Amino acid sequence: MCEIPNFVDSVCEIPKLAVVCEVPNVMSESELKPERSPLLPVRHPQRDFFVCDIFDAAPKSDMASMEYPLFTLSTKPDMTPRRYEVNGNWLELKPSSSGLATVFDRDILIYCISQCMAALNAGRQVHRTMRFSAHDLLKATNRDTSRRGYKLFKDALDRLRNTGIETNVTTGGFEALEGFGFIDKYRVVRETRDGRMQAIEITLSDWLFNAIDAKGGEILTISPLYFQLRKPLERRLYEIARKSCGTKNRMLRYGMEKLRMKTGSQSTPKEFRRMVKAIVDMNNEKNHIPDYTFELDGDLFIIRPRSEFTDIYTEPETLDALDQIALPSSAYDNARQHAAGYDIYFLEREWRDMLSSKKSVPENPSGSFVNYVKSYVKRNGEAQLLI
Repeated sequence: MCEIPNFVDSVCEIPKLAVVCEVPNVMSESELKPERSPLLPVRHPQRDFFVCDIFDAAPKSDMASMEYPLFTLSTKPDMTPRRYEVNGNWLELKPSSSGLATVFDRDILIYCISQCMAALNAGRQVHRTMRFSAHDLLKATNRDTSRRGYKLFKDALDRLRNTGIETNVTTGGFEALEGFGFIDKYRVVRETRDGRMQAIEITLSDWLFNAIDAKGGEILTISPLYFQLRKPLERRLYEIARKSCGTKNRMLRYGMEKLRMKTGSQSTPKEFRRMVKAIVDMNNEKNHIPDYTFELDGDLFIIRPRSEFTDIYTEPETLDALDQIALPSSAYDNARQHAAGYDIYFLEREWRDMLSSKKSVPENPSGSFVNYVKSYVKRNGEAQLLI
């Protein structure tokens, strides 16, 4: 079981001051009303000092659920079963008694995946079952931490567990041969008297965990601003852009009907186009969608990476190239001479993670690996043993 430390949060109440000011009625109500930001407010601007490692874990998502519309865009209980088929791949979704899992329920899975990947990158073993503070998850995903927020969190867990999925889409090279949910189960380990969960255990489905366990090749980093996007369709369009366009300096085009299918929208074609146009217009004005620009050209939806979008994410092409690097036995022998007592395979994984973060494939892998080992031992000292 992968356990994430639980920390006690301090609460500081600020006295409320009532200020009454009469404004002459010289402007209309619409002029007086402040314009609402297209982004949700940052609900937790001040993080707890001792849990920075939890919040600094870059948000990550599995590529399968970014490629296919596994989550409903509806904010009301969606009781409609779905079936999607494309290029020989198919998936069926069956709602729970409270409806299909929503795009906002997905935040919980993103948090779990992010913590697993952070642990793997730190050389720790991960398991399908993990324990963490519910409060930490709510803060990291920019959710409400009131009593109502905890109730909504539990409702989301129920939908993630009970939404039925059947598919031939593989993760980690494995195909699920029976129905499953996004999570197998969850358990509230401790709960306060007012119903707030303090610690919780979640067991991810094999289908989802296989993507994490596939050397990170089926996981993508997403922008933290994702959790501030208000509209479900905005989140889904960002997922499609991140999965399909990535950080490549190119544009992608989708016909409106194909885009409607890819988002999983149940709106009519006319209403769907209106909603997409509203998002495109707002993004052109406010630049609130992270990383990408959206355009409409007739019935074509066009995605482009932003010019200021720094190339910081690891792409599958780089991972594939790195996975194909096979170090000869002489490289391991040479490295061991400089790292007595170290687990050489742990150092290899650290080296590969470093190359992935830099999106770099060395011309001389053996020399690069040995030099990395020398540098690692110099930084950490010969007396430290990693086993």
